[in-house]
Amino acid sequence: MRRLALTLVLALAACESAYVEAIPSSEWTPKSSESQELAASFNQVSKSVAEASRTECRRRTRAVNCDFMILIDLDRRASANAFQTLDENGRPLIIFTQAMIESTQNADEIAFVMGHEAAHHILGHIARQAENARESAIIFGDLARRQGEDAAGIERAQQLGAEVGAQYYSRAFELEADQLGTIITNAAGYNPLIGLKFFQRIPDPGDRFLASHPPNAERVQVVLDTSAKLGLTR
Repeated sequence: MRRLALTLVLALAACESAYVEAIPSSEWTPKSSESQELAASFNQVSKSVAEASRTECRRRTRAVNCDFMILIDLDRRASANAFQTLDENGRPLIIFTQAMIESTQNADEIAFVMGHEAAHHILGHIARQAENARESAIIFGDLARRQGEDAAGIERAQQLGAEVGAQYYSRAFELEADQLGTIITNAAGYNPLIGLKFFQRIPDPGDRFLASHPPNAERVQVVLDTSAKLGLTR
């Protein structure tokens, strides 16, 4: 099979661009035996979660690209992260850095993070976040204009407005993705109650103003409530 590498220019939440070179999870072939085992596990999880995500996406949406592709960031220096974006044709991409994969402790945690990212696409969060940013930028710009700001001041106000608008609903989006991600994780054959333990090892954002993620306790409760509705117990 020809090795496929995708170089992507991504518009991230901070309204910055980043170049990411990534390959499909099936083509990730690390050198060490330990990493090879991890790659095999990740590839298996990717297949199961992608299929469950496609099914849920088609059930919940219309005229939306549900052909999920799971990718590995080739930059070994990239910090632990996983995120969802779109390629130039609107295909949903879920990208994991290698540090992120290595930070998980089992397949259930990988599936849980992957299901969460897939949920962002199914719920249309990229488009909704962009619209919130545009609307807030307009409001902040109009306020600056009425207060007599010059062109530079209006532009600064618009930039601030875009940031506030993009982040204002981000915590709600994260909780929505946790809820649907729990459903996807379970449908893929993994246990979200094990997967949520990942939250216990990441920094808690608390309740800071404009924090992009909700407090970990809120996220855990959403997963517990959703799991209970699915008939899952500890």
